Amino acid sequence: MDRTAPPQNGASEPASRRSTDNAVLGILISIAALVLFDLMGLIIKHLSPRYSAAELSAYRNLFGLVPSFIALWMTASWRQGGRPMRIRQWRLAALRGAAVTFAQLMFYLSLGIMAFATATTISYTTALFTTALAVPLLRERVGWVRWFAVAVGFVGVVLVLRPGSDAFTWALLLPVGASFLYAFSGVTARLIDPDVPTPLFNLYSSAIAALGSFTLALAVGGFTPVASAEDLAFIVLMGLFGGSAVLCLVVAYRMTEPSNLAPFSYFGIPIAFLLGWVFFDEAPVDDLWPGALLIVIGGLMIVYRERRMRRPRPTAKD
Repeated sequence: MDRTAPPQNGASEPASRRSTDNAVLGILISIAALVLFDLMGLIIKHLSPRYSAAELSAYRNLFGLVPSFIALWMTASWRQGGRPMRIRQWRLAALRGAAVTFAQLMFYLSLGIMAFATATTISYTTALFTTALAVPLLRERVGWVRWFAVAVGFVGVVLVLRPGSDAFTWALLLPVGASFLYAFSGVTARLIDPDVPTPLFNLYSSAIAALGSFTLALAVGGFTPVASAEDLAFIVLMGLFGGSAVLCLVVAYRMTEPSNLAPFSYFGIPIAFLLGWVFFDEAPVDDLWPGALLIVIGGLMIVYRERRMRRPRPTAKD
C-alpha cells in the first residue's frame, strides 16, 4: 500500500503484550516513512515522461515485495505460529490489492501531470474518506463532530480543485479518486480476522497489486524498454522506497498507539512542498492556500476526536 497506515487488526501489539511503548521513536520512524513515500513520488514524477503510470506501478509493486517479505519475517507471532502462509480471507485481500492497483494508477498519473505538492496534498484526503466509508462498510456510528471535520476537509479540497475556474482540469480528480481507493483499502483492512498478522495480509494484498498492475500495464500498451542504467537504478529505488515506507509504518505502529502517530502524518505536506520546490522548481502556494490548511484541520479534528473516544470515559458522546 501507498500512504496508508497499516491495518488496525494486528498492526500493533495490545498494551498488555507490548513490553515498551516508545512513542518518540515510533513518531520518528513514521516521519521517515513519509520522507520515503515522497522520495518515491519524486522518482515517479521524474520517470513519468518516459514510462507510463501503469508501468511505474508494476515496477513499484515488484520491488516493493522485498520489504513486505522483511516485514513478515520480523513478525514474531507469525514465526512462533509456524510461519503459516494461508489465510481464510484471501478474497478480501484480493479486493484490497485490486483497489490499490487502481489507486496507484490514478495517483501516479497525477504526479506526472500536476505539481508534486498539489497531487500530494490532495492525497491526504484519505483520512476524510476513511471516516465516511466507515459508516457503510464497518457500520460505525459517526457523530456530528467527525462529520463536521469531513465537511471542513472537503471544503479544503474544493478550494484546491477550484471547479468552474480556468485552473480546474479533470486531472485534478485523479488524486481524489486515489485517496478514495486507498481509504477503501484501509477501512476493509479492519475486517481482517484478529489472529492474522498484519504483514501477512499486507503481503497478500501487495502480491495481488503487483499482479494487477502488471496485467494493467500489459493491457494498456506493454512495457517500454528501460532506457538507461540510471533509469533502472531509479526504478529499483522507487520500489524499495515505497516498500520500505510501508515497512517503517508497520514498525512504527508496533511501537506505539496509532493515535500517537496520526497527527504527524500531515508532516508529509510541507515535506512534499519542499521537495517539489527543490527538485522541480514548483511552489504552488496560490493553488494550495487556504485549501491545504482546511484539509489538515479536518484530518486533525478526526484524529483528536478518535483519541478522545478511546479514553475510558463512558459518559463521552460523539
